[in-house]
Amino acid sequence: MKNDFEVTRTSVSAALRQRGSLTVLAAALCAIASPAAAQDSKEIVVTAQRVNATHVENGGSAGVLGNKAAEDLPFNLRSYDETLILNQQPRSLGEVLENDPTIRTSYGYGNASENFIIRGFPLFGDDVGLNGLYGIAPRQLIAPELFQSVQVLNGASAFVNGAAPGGSGLGGSVNLVLKRAGAQPLTRVTGGYTSDSHFGGSFDVARRYGDFGVRINGNYQDGEVSIDREDRMTQVLGAGFDWSHGPLRISLDLAYQKVGVDGLRPKVNLYTTDVPKVPKASANYAQDYNYTRLRDLFGVFNAEYDFAPNATLWAKAGARDGRERGNYGTVNVTDAATGDGYTTSASTPLDQNNEAVEVGARVKLGTEVTNEISLGANANWQEFRTAYDFFWGADFAGKPTNIYETPQSTVASSSFAGGDLDNPFPITRNRLWSVFAADTVGFWDGRVMVTGGLRLQSIDVKSYAYNDAFDGSYSAGNLTSRYRKDEITPVVGLVVKPIESISLYANRIEALQQGPTAGADALNVGEVFAPYVSTQYEFGGKVQFGPMFVGLSFYQIKKPNAFTDPDTRIFGLNGEQRNRGVEFTLNGEIVHGLRLISGFAVTDAKLNKTGDATEGNDAKGVPDWTANANLEWDTPLDGFTLTGRVTYTGKQWVDNANTMRLSDWAVFNLGARYVMAAGEVPVTMRVGVDNVADKRYWASAYDSFGTALLQGAPRTYKASISADF
Repeated sequence: MKNDFEVTRTSVSAALRQRGSLTVLAAALCAIASPAAAQDSKEIVVTAQRVNATHVENGGSAGVLGNKAAEDLPFNLRSYDETLILNQQPRSLGEVLENDPTIRTSYGYGNASENFIIRGFPLFGDDVGLNGLYGIAPRQLIAPELFQSVQVLNGASAFVNGAAPGGSGLGGSVNLVLKRAGAQPLTRVTGGYTSDSHFGGSFDVARRYGDFGVRINGNYQDGEVSIDREDRMTQVLGAGFDWSHGPLRISLDLAYQKVGVDGLRPKVNLYTTDVPKVPKASANYAQDYNYTRLRDLFGVFNAEYDFAPNATLWAKAGARDGRERGNYGTVNVTDAATGDGYTTSASTPLDQNNEAVEVGARVKLGTEVTNEISLGANANWQEFRTAYDFFWGADFAGKPTNIYETPQSTVASSSFAGGDLDNPFPITRNRLWSVFAADTVGFWDGRVMVTGGLRLQSIDVKSYAYNDAFDGSYSAGNLTSRYRKDEITPVVGLVVKPIESISLYANRIEALQQGPTAGADALNVGEVFAPYVSTQYEFGGKVQFGPMFVGLSFYQIKKPNAFTDPDTRIFGLNGEQRNRGVEFTLNGEIVHGLRLISGFAVTDAKLNKTGDATEGNDAKGVPDWTANANLEWDTPLDGFTLTGRVTYTGKQWVDNANTMRLSDWAVFNLGARYVMAAGEVPVTMRVGVDNVADKRYWASAYDSFGTALLQGAPRTYKASISADF
């Protein structure tokens, strides 16, 4: 199916190349009322409709193993492309990943940071990769408009990508690929609307000049969203430059992102023994003084050189400068029946500088028996300059609130603070480096492939004091602790292709994770724990029949568990979490013009070796079932496409004691696209409704630090119009 789309894109670009100015867009709007001129217009419309089709690529970047088709990997890897982002108008990366049946999204502690739950374990926004490097993508919230592809790899990936510096990603990883110029020119202007009063516009321009390509794109949107009093602003600008001549390929990607959220509806922390009734779908229990501002400047340089027909050297380097400011609110419910509780907030300014590099070589040898050998090394440096001021009031009582009828109040008095709030100094410095070697041996014309590899991974973390010690033993900014751990993490993978369209696979892979840090709800806040190793076993199969692709996997992952003891309020490693599950994905074109992205995941997450009453319980925040089905139909009316998606999430426990449980839920999205021709310019109009029934539901009970609930989004209307000149 991939080749079909490439051919279609080429033909449409040839038909639409380089049409004039913004007057064409005005003419396109007028074309709604007047039919385009016969055969040429029909060809433009039908071709543009095909190019705009939303689909999934099976495969992508497998880190040190290179770009691979899904059937050649002993892992599950799929990619959601920029067309999906353009059609669905997501405001964040989390809304893109709502298309994946194996992923659900939650929030971090008190602010707008998105966490992605994959195989029952979190992937923090800090640990999302960018062009194959960690620490370079924006953290907390990521605007999706800059990216050509969002790639999802299910399962542990410490060997493939290296250890995630934020200590997450055990259940899966996400890699973002910035936009680049294609073979044909592109000039696109888009305007969009999201209810209640959120407006925006974007541009996307790409050209090739011989061996040199450039792509520049930007987006601005601002206004109140469908949650009452929640206002979001996004500004992004990206530029990608690439040069390819003979055996040498060079690229440079630069990007800027600024995101602001006022009145973010927060998670609801529970200090009750019951789950409160869900407030109305659009309710907002935030205080008006709660806000977040995120600014990131980042870039990646990449070079590849084919020093022989079967051998490639590569090097890449990236950097990010980030700044975060805000007043992050929390709501704490103490009476589930009435919704009464108290609200607190915190200011945690953060300035961050990250750098990452990777170098490597890949050589393919042999004919009847092949060896694809990869060797290399990478390193990652991160510096966090931060401080904190917790506005929890006298006796940590905060200000009274209610999630059903929320009063506005002033900020509670400061309870305690640390660091320099005006000019934060370094609190944590991380350095991760690794060296790796892998060999994929192919037999019988690639019908059997065995992958073996080793990665020597080192994690070095330094922590510095926020404040002077009471006994005068150290001063603010002094080094207080350091730990370093080196670990060899092996991987073994097997792919067997009994016939051309079937691929069976298995893997054993380990993950090395940076130890967790005690959060603000723990008495030992700020304590950093040493890294730990987890192990995954997985087997499954993939089938390609025509344009349809099926994936099925079975896995088990074990990891040391970390949480805050509800009795002692001490955060630490408490036992083990063992997750087992089944994942099924089905995507492709059922018949011409009818496309499907679907699948389900079953997860059994158990707590073991805890030494308390939670022994053998299910882990909190892990749904037992998740399922998606996203359908698109190109109707018999030329240019007219109907879309729909159902998202189902099964029951999940709110607490590790398994005394509170969330009901399952399902939401439905509906939409339509219509392509018209204004002269030789295709114009695409899109409308959609997310959560058609305006269902109120608790979407997630996952929380790294305590017991909390995240409410699902209300009914949201979307509309956009694009012109491709």
